[in-house]
Amino acid sequence: MNNQEMIKLDLAHNWHPCSQMKDYETFPPIPIERANGSYLYTTEGKEIIDAISSWWCKSLGHCHPVIKEAVIKQLDKFEHIIGANTCNETIVNLSAQLAELIPGLDKVFYSENGSTAIEIAAKLSLQYNNQSGREHKKEFMSLVNGYHGESVLALSAGDCELYSKPYAHIMLKIPKIYSVPYVSGIKDENWDKISDEAWLEIENELAKYAENLSAIFFEPIVQGAGGMLIYSPDFLRRLRKWADKNQVHLIADEIMTGFGRTGKFFAFEYANIIPDFVAISKGLTGGYVPMSAVLCSTEVYNAFYDDYASGKAFLHSNTYTGYAAGAAAGLASLRIMQDEDIVAQVAKRGIGLQDRLAQVATSTNSLINLRGVGFVAAADIVNPATGKSYDSKLRTGYKCFQKAIELGAWLRPLGDTIYIFPPLNTDEQTLDKIAQIAEEALIITLKE
Repeated sequence: MNNQEMIKLDLAHNWHPCSQMKDYETFPPIPIERANGSYLYTTEGKEIIDAISSWWCKSLGHCHPVIKEAVIKQLDKFEHIIGANTCNETIVNLSAQLAELIPGLDKVFYSENGSTAIEIAAKLSLQYNNQSGREHKKEFMSLVNGYHGESVLALSAGDCELYSKPYAHIMLKIPKIYSVPYVSGIKDENWDKISDEAWLEIENELAKYAENLSAIFFEPIVQGAGGMLIYSPDFLRRLRKWADKNQVHLIADEIMTGFGRTGKFFAFEYANIIPDFVAISKGLTGGYVPMSAVLCSTEVYNAFYDDYASGKAFLHSNTYTGYAAGAAAGLASLRIMQDEDIVAQVAKRGIGLQDRLAQVATSTNSLINLRGVGFVAAADIVNPATGKSYDSKLRTGYKCFQKAIELGAWLRPLGDTIYIFPPLNTDEQTLDKIAQIAEEALIITLKE
């Protein structure tokens, strides 16, 4: 099948995610033949750097040989069996290793994707309170600009109208914390401190809902789809104290930030806190296989542990809960992270990634609000002549994305926010190429 035939058949039947399909009339999908490491390869042999880790999941790059070998080995045994009333060595070993990652969170409940993990954490919080004499605690809060997935509850917890507006009438009304203390990154003078006055404003927002609040959702330190925004760890430190005082659970959405992305294994470690529930996915398997999990404490687990007739069991089920091939990928990913010292490398090399984007900003005079932590670097596109943002209807970021692909880097933006989010083991030369392509793409696009 040649490229034209493939694209024609694709557009006849395939409804692409997060896309206005009419755009594909002028910017057709790129036929990919294979992928390896930090690179995608088209059917015509063109190299394209995967500068956003294929929607943030390819933390160890494409087709990592260690993960591939582990998955194939598992497939020779079986790919999946029912998670209820069975166990196997692969899933048992993964659970044991995950249980060691966060002190006190030694229970693991698996699912298939990040949105479902958020739903599971929310349900666990509600049912825990219901079964612990706190039946009145049945409400949620979350942060402004947050994103937690695409299911109805996850959209409700999020604050991205672009994705949720058509469904507002069926969504839960989840209030937001609006006074989030944003910073540019670790170098920011306010990185790890917020004033008592700023916290008091937040505390006043929280107080309105404290009595009936079951849990608060948050993306630790970095908010992804909301614009790659970064906030002070001190906010989480103070929020943990407040939550303990008011018997409110903290649900950490580490789906994007977990497994080394920010220079810590989990981003909440910057605040030296332990959430009550931690949702993980994406990097859990190195992006090799869809899988997610929720980590929680024995205290939570025990609130569900009783005779069946008590009705206290957590009767949530997803078909591929405990998917063995995913567990094999997870074990291999954890081994790679340890053997290659991935987290320490990201902590060491992350400043260099952010410095590269800063150089692009200087050379193009078209980026403001530079921010970053670990292997995340972001900035907002502006008109170099005026320093002002472009009208969103012009879709400047989208045009820059198209030009970047021509030049050899997949830099799919968030509106007019350009960001670099490469696999954690991307080499320095490739990072240089990403920055060079971003610079050229901006210069060419903004001249047109």
